[in-house]
Amino acid sequence: MNKKLVLRWGRAIILIYALGGIAVYYLQDYILLHPEPLPKDHKYNFEQTYRELNVPYTTNSSMNIIQFTTTRTPVKGVVLYFHGNSHNISEYNHAAPMFTKHGYEVWMLDYPGFGKSTGNFTEQRLYDWALTFYKLARARFPADSIIIYGRSLGSGVAAQLASIRDCRSLILETPYYSIPSLFSSFAPIYPFENIMTLKLRTGEYLKEVDAPVLIFHGDDDNLIPLRNARKLKPLLKPGSEFVEVENGGHNDLTVAPAVVAKLDSLLRQ
Repeated sequence: MNKKLVLRWGRAIILIYALGGIAVYYLQDYILLHPEPLPKDHKYNFEQTYRELNVPYTTNSSMNIIQFTTTRTPVKGVVLYFHGNSHNISEYNHAAPMFTKHGYEVWMLDYPGFGKSTGNFTEQRLYDWALTFYKLARARFPADSIIIYGRSLGSGVAAQLASIRDCRSLILETPYYSIPSLFSSFAPIYPFENIMTLKLRTGEYLKEVDAPVLIFHGDDDNLIPLRNARKLKPLLKPGSEFVEVENGGHNDLTVAPAVVAKLDSLLRQ
């Protein structure tokens, strides 16, 4: 092959590689986050009974929390629900009945820029808000009545909170080992550890979690591959469980019989 042609192809490959990395770096928030902001006067149309709480955090940021109530008495506890990367609480409210039917309240928090929550979205802000969220729950419930639940993006936030605060259990739905490792699952040629500003190291936090951990993941998840979530398995302590759902995708696990049975068994206790 002509030497000049080889050099030309080499330059082209390097250029494409560099442009790909640069694109991910500058567009990572658009790739990862798909918030749907709502006006402050928006009225939610949830079928379940709920309370809405707006918590000023700084002069230019506030936390919007929806507290789904239960008709069961006495109330067993509360589930602190950290949702995924898109829309707002309206996209996830359908999960509440899984817990309220067993006597648990379900509190959902919108991240900065999602729904009615305002402020800048940063990893540290997620952790800070999660801790405030927990403290609000502790004002009403003992630690052993609090379940921390993380779905998709929220699994990293939930794991970090459970690593620094006591809870009855930590439940993760479609989690990842870390954001850099997740991106590496699709394009291992890039140094995502250096490229990604959002890390959310679920695996590192799980090492520090004392509560029992229950993980659900489908073998047909195209957004967070099972091979990435499996890296969490060796980190689980005795009493924890990793449930692989056959033919389970990213958005349908909570209707899978295996998941329903596991949750019902846990929440009936």
